[in-house]
Amino acid sequence: MTVGRTLSAQDTGHIGQIDGIEADLPAAVTAELGHYLEGRRETCADLAPEFVDAVDDLATMALGGGKRLRPTFAWWGWRGAGGATRPSPTPDVVLRAVAALELVQVCALVHDDLIDDSDLRRGIPTVHARWTARHAERDWIGSSERLGAAVAILVGDLALAWSDDMLRSAGLTGPELTRAAAVWDAMRTEMLTGQFLDVVGHATDLATPEGVLRISRYKTAAYTIERPLHLGAALAGADDDIVTAYRRFGTDLGIAFQLRDDLLGVFGDPAVTGKPAGDDLREGKRTLLVALARRHPDQDAAAPVEHALGREDLTPTDVDAARHALVELGVVDEVEERITTLTASALDALAAAPLDPEAHERLSGLAVKATRRTF
Repeated sequence: MTVGRTLSAQDTGHIGQIDGIEADLPAAVTAELGHYLEGRRETCADLAPEFVDAVDDLATMALGGGKRLRPTFAWWGWRGAGGATRPSPTPDVVLRAVAALELVQVCALVHDDLIDDSDLRRGIPTVHARWTARHAERDWIGSSERLGAAVAILVGDLALAWSDDMLRSAGLTGPELTRAAAVWDAMRTEMLTGQFLDVVGHATDLATPEGVLRISRYKTAAYTIERPLHLGAALAGADDDIVTAYRRFGTDLGIAFQLRDDLLGVFGDPAVTGKPAGDDLREGKRTLLVALARRHPDQDAAAPVEHALGREDLTPTDVDAARHALVELGVVDEVEERITTLTASALDALAAAPLDPEAHERLSGLAVKATRRTF
């Protein structure tokens, strides 16, 4: 195992744990989540057996897929800042702490699906869609859609509450938890700020490139890469120079990640993404693609994009016409260029930081994976 400095005899006791975790970090995160959620499920079953269906839906979201990017960035943020050379927190404690990020992600996904009225997530029904169907199947009274929305709100809230609980019960010392909590609190506020800006931006229909990138900064970049890295640095007690480098790396890479997601939302293969073709157009998402198309001087050529935006009856022909327009206008090339520029800037920030060499290599690899992905 390669590290950036000599390990003491005390520190070498962590090597076996670290190697075991890093052999399959996503699987290790999933196992921690499964163990935590099983305990909470038992508690909820004692409180109210009928609540278990909702808890199981939360668990399905948490355990049934996902790339585990947030815990992975947090873990390597800890490693890069020399966390492996410190006696505390131990690797198992760090794993539990960073796994809690996945529950923040569950909250965001459940609420985002409801806001966007999406029926599918990773190829399966979303929480609100599932409960709308259960209401109809069980012949309950009232509105099926209102019940689905209400339960989705509660499941998302539960995921956020449990993310806090999981972090605070991970086994961190008082000073470690204080450092972590400051980052955690900022991350949650930024994420919700971004979600608010997105919702209001959709309502006001003021999609400008600058406004879209601001939303991407807070809604995605902050809680996907920047703050997870910052969390890892805080757990390791990192110096300001590493924190500064991580935050620049995370901001630029996180925005690039969102721009790739925007491209996939229009051009992605449904068999790979698990969502219908052109779903972002159908949902009327004001992405950078849309903002650039609206700013283009040839609005006749951009008309198919505007025609497709927010149409529930969007046909494959409409999707193809909008895609063709985005390509012909040069909008796709412009977004690709921004992704390339942001990724290069992120890697420059990383290269300037005094990091553990193995962690530097892993984080550089994650940057490429996050911005060139097809899923």
